Amino acid sequence: QVQLVESGGGLVQPGGSLRLSCAASGSIFSIGAMSWYRQAPGKHRDLVATMSSSGITNYADSVKGRFTISRDNAKNTVYLQMNSLKPEDTAVYSCNADIWSSAGWSDYWGQGTQVIVSS
Repeated sequence: QVQLVESGGGLVQPGGSLRLSCAASGSIFSIGAMSWYRQAPGKHRDLVATMSSSGITNYADSVKGRFTISRDNAKNTVYLQMNSLKPEDTAVYSCNADIWSSAGWSDYWGQGTQVIVSS
């Protein structure tokens, strides 16, 4: 049974910073790409950032230069450092990972963590 558990969301003022974490656990053989998505109220879920197993990253234009994705493969954990936060960054942030487990390769999602940027 593979699980992704996020942490680190909360309320922050505009211009502030937050660091999200997402840890994968279970019978994991290998992890491919790990990504962060976000969904604002009334909007579609959008890709924020992704990092391949080899460290190649890709970011949404709206967060380039402000957000940084990183991962600790030894801990099966992906992070999202969010700086210079804006009210439009308010959303539920979810992590996603391609994981090879006893069930084969599958796509897994965390439960989501709320980020609110407001004064």
